[in-house]
Amino acid sequence: MRVVQYSYESPEDTVALDEVLLDKAEHGGIGETLRFWEADEHFIVVGRAGKIGEDCFEPECRSGKIKIIRRVSGGGAVLQGPGCLNFSLILSYKRDERYKSIKGSYLCILNDISASFQKAGHNVEFFPISDLALSGKKISGNAEARKREFFLHHGTFLYDFDLTRVGKYLKHPRQEPEYRDKRPHKNFLTNIPISACSLRETIKTVFAVTEGEYCLSKEDIDRTRELVLSKYSKDEWNYVF
Repeated sequence: MRVVQYSYESPEDTVALDEVLLDKAEHGGIGETLRFWEADEHFIVVGRAGKIGEDCFEPECRSGKIKIIRRVSGGGAVLQGPGCLNFSLILSYKRDERYKSIKGSYLCILNDISASFQKAGHNVEFFPISDLALSGKKISGNAEARKREFFLHHGTFLYDFDLTRVGKYLKHPRQEPEYRDKRPHKNFLTNIPISACSLRETIKTVFAVTEGEYCLSKEDIDRTRELVLSKYSKDEWNYVF
């Protein structure tokens, strides 16, 4: 596995690159990769089948100039911005037999990550189907998109995020894990008191990143730009539901 060298460009480029790397792996152009990114502006990413009118307070998003972008993976809506570190893994099913089922991959990946935090003294637990929580409050949401040979697993980590913004732009989710117990965003979310650097090192250790770095090729950059122009900047994609 290699770490992708990437500097944050725009919300659209950032979301599109996950699809580019997944497709490239599936077609034999690259193996497993890990990418980290953090937005320097606030925007919302909704799941592939997310309904914007049910997930977001659209008038507030418009007045706050908060972009809404749809990703290729499932799951709920998330507010991005400074203080939220994201990781994107492109993984082969050959790495672990449990990866072949969605529930199995979440169980395997998130249990491994939570165990690493626990060893460092942080009370981080996995709550199905795809959350990590610190002392019962959510710090990480995760989602996946799948191909035949490889799949994308990406997630968030709240470490220094302005949590008051979440309830302003995101509605209470239509479906929620049992442990949430109907708590509003302000009572359900928390930041883990770890630096972004420490978070990155923890994830890299869990997935045994030993093969060095991967610098985006001109082909990768061009393909990302094509997807932004044809898909991720278009209302036909972002507002399809």
